[in-house]
Amino acid sequence: MANLNLNKVVLCGRLTGDPELKQTQSGISVVSFTLAVNRRYQSHSADGQAQQQADFISCVAWRQTAEFISRYFKKGSSLCITGSIQTRNWQDQQGQKRYSTEVVVDEAMFVDSRSESQQRSAAAPAAGQQYAPEAYATPGAAENFDVIKGDDDLPF
Repeated sequence: MANLNLNKVVLCGRLTGDPELKQTQSGISVVSFTLAVNRRYQSHSADGQAQQQADFISCVAWRQTAEFISRYFKKGSSLCITGSIQTRNWQDQQGQKRYSTEVVVDEAMFVDSRSESQQRSAAAPAAGQQYAPEAYATPGAAENFDVIKGDDDLPF
């Protein structure tokens, strides 16, 4: 069997803060940000209802991707990214070994339409307020899909 190694991440979520573009000493653009992504899970309670919890994922983008994100996205913006997981470790000033895991962004894509983005910025929370990510689906997101009622209707 072939040796298969794959490190690919696809995330869609909302920015928890405004991305701030920085430059390295050699002039390379870089932006770090946190993406709030909802994760669904089944509750072990009696009702067994599906629950959601937000995960906050650290991300970093470089060069043109960093410039694109800092220019077109801000706190609360919906964003889809593809990239890879990177781990780093270092010693802090107290000599403790520290670890960091983040997504190195290869691509960033819009999720909201321009009008949705403008409406969201008009209704953005005031400084200091906590941001809570919305649910995955938006009203009307499944309008163009047929409802399949049972396994017998599946084409495979």
